[in-house]
Amino acid sequence: MGKDAESARICIFTVKPTKILKLRPAKFVIYPVGVFRHNNMNLRNRLRDQRGFNLIELMIVIAIIGLLIGVGSLAWGAMIRSGNETAAAQILDRMRTYQAQFASRNRGKFGSFDQLIESGALDSQYAGDAPVVNGYIYSMEIVDPSSAAPASYKIWADPQVATGITATGNRFFFTSSAISGIKAKQGEKANENDPSI
Repeated sequence: MGKDAESARICIFTVKPTKILKLRPAKFVIYPVGVFRHNNMNLRNRLRDQRGFNLIELMIVIAIIGLLIGVGSLAWGAMIRSGNETAAAQILDRMRTYQAQFASRNRGKFGSFDQLIESGALDSQYAGDAPVVNGYIYSMEIVDPSSAAPASYKIWADPQVATGITATGNRFFFTSSAISGIKAKQGEKANENDPSI
């Protein structure tokens, strides 16, 4: 019995051999009990290695993904703001050219947004008194020529949303017929006394 306590009898059964399935007949084998414990531990280790992620690992991965999305969205917003600001400055520079061309054809009078659209200088998205294009609101003030003063214009480009995460731009732009470039100011409406860009 002492021998049986430390070992176990196992019968390995086989199916009757056929032409397709050629197997050996059943036989009895005696294995020491320690072999089973070793095999069970190997099986547990293999199953433990294949079980996948636990909850903490999954939460860490989700936190890292959330952090990357947060940083990426801030960088994306900054890139959009920078692109909107660059586009606004370029549009004001083009409007200066379009106003000079319009005035040369119309006896020194400057044109409104709608008149510049009719002349083919601007796209139809600039129609109206305060068009909104690429996150910027454009406004224009025109003074017709008189005996006391020549014609003049002033054009502003102000961001739709100037602060916060959803800001469409941080810089305000200004140009006029009296100055030779574009002025910009951070955080509030620009005028002719602000620095040039």
